[in-house]
Amino acid sequence: MPDDPEKEGHNFMGWYNEALNISYIAMDDVYTMGSSESTFYALWEPKVYEVILYVDDEVILETQSVEYLSLTIEPSIPEREGYIFDGWYVYIWDFEEHVSFEYDFALEVTEDIRLHAEWRSNEVVLNWNIGSEPYMLDPGMNGSSDGGDVINQLFEGLVREIEGIVYPGVAESWETSSDGLTITFHLRESLWSDGTSLTAHDFVYSWLRGMNPETMSEYSWIWEYTNIVGAMAFVNGEGLESEVGIEAIDEYTLEVTLINPTPYFVSMMSFYHFMPVKQDVVELASDFYWSLDPDIIISNGPFVLTEFYYGSNLTLEKNDNYWSKETVDIDIINGHFINNDYTAYAMFIGGELDVIPNVPFNEIQNLLVNSDEFYSFPLLGTYYYSFNMDPDGNGINDEGIWMNQNLRLALSYSINRDLITKLLGYGFMASTGFVSPGFLDDEGHDFYTQSSSLHFSTDDSMYEEAVILFATAATELGMTVTELQTYITNNEELLYNISEGHKLISEMVQAMWAENLGFTISLANQEWAIFQATRSAGDFSIARGGWLTDFMDPSGLITIFSSNNHYNDPNYYNDVYDQLLRDAQSTTDVAEHFDLLYQAYEILMEDMPVIPLYHYSDTIMISNDVTGWGRSVLGSLDFSRATVTEEE
Repeated sequence: MPDDPEKEGHNFMGWYNEALNISYIAMDDVYTMGSSESTFYALWEPKVYEVILYVDDEVILETQSVEYLSLTIEPSIPEREGYIFDGWYVYIWDFEEHVSFEYDFALEVTEDIRLHAEWRSNEVVLNWNIGSEPYMLDPGMNGSSDGGDVINQLFEGLVREIEGIVYPGVAESWETSSDGLTITFHLRESLWSDGTSLTAHDFVYSWLRGMNPETMSEYSWIWEYTNIVGAMAFVNGEGLESEVGIEAIDEYTLEVTLINPTPYFVSMMSFYHFMPVKQDVVELASDFYWSLDPDIIISNGPFVLTEFYYGSNLTLEKNDNYWSKETVDIDIINGHFINNDYTAYAMFIGGELDVIPNVPFNEIQNLLVNSDEFYSFPLLGTYYYSFNMDPDGNGINDEGIWMNQNLRLALSYSINRDLITKLLGYGFMASTGFVSPGFLDDEGHDFYTQSSSLHFSTDDSMYEEAVILFATAATELGMTVTELQTYITNNEELLYNISEGHKLISEMVQAMWAENLGFTISLANQEWAIFQATRSAGDFSIARGGWLTDFMDPSGLITIFSSNNHYNDPNYYNDVYDQLLRDAQSTTDVAEHFDLLYQAYEILMEDMPVIPLYHYSDTIMISNDVTGWGRSVLGSLDFSRATVTEEE
């Protein structure tokens, strides 16, 4: 009467005698097998367990029988609306503590198992480091780029500009009168994020609020460039609100009256300052902090603000009331306020962030060469040096060595701009002229490219020509080359505002002039406020300058050198140049507008009242998982058509 044997993973079935061909004998039924010796062998069968796969707590996908320590099933992938299958889990509940173990079906089955499908939302999430914490998200009051980037996701103006292309926004169409002085926008029937109607009256209210001197908007000065009748008079407190040339003809028709035809007006309306705000929300709030409160803010763009934590982060979610919500693929934007470039960069490399606006300085050169996730975009602006062409301030270019065109050209041509931008390491674009890339003309051509015949070299290939021009200038000024070199060394200086970057650039330029033209110009610097006053007063020989435009027309750059412009630091006076710019501003023909600008730009490049050094750039890192994102030529990011995909 032997005891039943045990074997791991098997059930004992009985005994087997090979000689007698007897199997499945229960020994308790057989007391003797004869008088001879006999050998019996244990018979076994594998244990079989049940594996049940649950789609959720109630729905079973399938049930499989699985042998001990093996798995023969290949379960199908379950589906659940609104979710992505994330794997199979077995749950253990002990003392109300939930523990889950993921199974990939390399199972060692030793008991019955219930496996549950684990799901994650199929929401598209973008993790974006905004950088500095926005001070406000009020379109009409904001003056910072970080706030502007967020505003561009929350609000929408009459149009939306992406990569230089102007798309319909709240306005589905518009037309300009034959004289170019009236622009009529036809608004679509769109909604605020609270579901109420957005009308032309909202734009009238918002624009007048931005102009009103009582609101003290940081960007009220921009209304000068709109050329709207009465706008600047109202801004300056010299005119009435009722005299401003904007009118809601009806609920969905907005009419704008201009002083002069302004070809860039429509594209300018994509800038955040011209986006609408909801009157009752603004007027119920005591200040602009309404724009940082998710419980108060009402917007009309692709996203809505759902969370804002000071010093930490914000959350944007897809706006279900956005007129083009079907083109918005991102469900959630997690915005972070991380000022430390090293921290943000480490999080980007670790996959915690999809977008960062800056990278550590010492990483830039490597990323420019080796990373397809690092982008450097030229901004619509230029870093330059101004020659003072009116040192006595009498409004006439008639004295001083910088009146000599060949001398100005010689100094400009003797600078290796490629070397400067390389040593700076910020991804700046060496300048071949004053106008930066990014301005499209009436035929869709880049103004920069079409003006390439006027451009100079960015490397050292024009040094020899610079030496010849310098010698020619010396003769024209009644000096020998040595005398001119000595005169500049003893009497002229290069002035810049205090900054390590400005200092480095000025020292490089100083060294290039010394090596190539034989003079060593003095360097001087001042605090920013003093420097601005000194430069505006014309109390300098050569001074640093920089300009970024806020609208997509070359005139936004080159008109600062017209005779009466406040920002005409070189004190450059050219009647023909001025007239071309006036004609370009007043013409109703867009093709003629650009033709006149090309002519004016040719004069500017020939006269060279400034030395362009490089075009400003905007650097950003964006994961390859993020596609469809856009960027305004003015620098604002646009996620209205973006999506995020995870690599398998």
